[in-house]
Amino acid sequence: MTKDMTEKRHNWLLYALVTMITWGIWGAFSDQTTLPKTWVYVVWALSMIPCALVALANIKFKLDVRSKPALLSMGVGLLGAGGQLVLFLALDYAPAYLVMPMISVAPIVTVLLSTVFLKERVSKLGIVGIALAFVALVCFALPDNTDGAVSSWIWIIYASMVFIFWGIQAFVMKLANNNTPDAESVFVYMAISAVVLIPVALLMGDGTPVSAYGWGELTKVFFVQILNAIGAFTLVYANRYGKAMIVAPLADACAPVIMCVISLILYAAFPTVPQLIGMVAAISCVLIFSRE
Repeated sequence: MTKDMTEKRHNWLLYALVTMITWGIWGAFSDQTTLPKTWVYVVWALSMIPCALVALANIKFKLDVRSKPALLSMGVGLLGAGGQLVLFLALDYAPAYLVMPMISVAPIVTVLLSTVFLKERVSKLGIVGIALAFVALVCFALPDNTDGAVSSWIWIIYASMVFIFWGIQAFVMKLANNNTPDAESVFVYMAISAVVLIPVALLMGDGTPVSAYGWGELTKVFFVQILNAIGAFTLVYANRYGKAMIVAPLADACAPVIMCVISLILYAAFPTVPQLIGMVAAISCVLIFSRE
């Protein structure tokens, strides 16, 4: 193994931290828009393109076009973007405080698949770190209000689909990284997948043209959504050099910590007791994984 590869492998946590920070900022501001969810998806998919161009430039535009890596990488993108579209359907029938707790623990699927099929193992301390990550996920998923109503039980089916899609996605991301010489190719195919599903998102909308919302709003949403894209980019690197069973719960558990801190600074919105517990658990698991 070359010195460069060793250093990159050691830096998987750095890539995961970038994902946590960008996703945390993205999450804190993602609801501050009047755009419908379907148009937000379109803007997000388009925001993947600049990151994909950077990825291509990193590999001198030599995209891995072999069938197996391409199909696995497209699968990563379709599972992620498809899950996002199904999430929109779930939120049409039930409030977020019911839907999000179910899908927030999707990394448990990743952990199980990685243990069984990739034979990934961690130390006893690493197991504690994974457990703390799930404690944080559950704490942040607990509702802090009781607003909203369920209009149909079908939300459970949609939420379960998202849970499965996103849990499998992180596992397939690791498989894709194992079958291609660079992480950049994986991300480029993810971006292609997101763009491919734009027509599906538009069909799910009410037909209102994007011009009705103004370029100012679109620009604001783009700069928020590109944080999501950057986080996805660095997540691919984290998965390449780290273990999927660690990266998935860690990234999902720690981003809400950033969201809570931003809310505290900007809106004087103090965390709830479960959120405080989640913050302590998330920070603890980062410290543990820094030694893993």
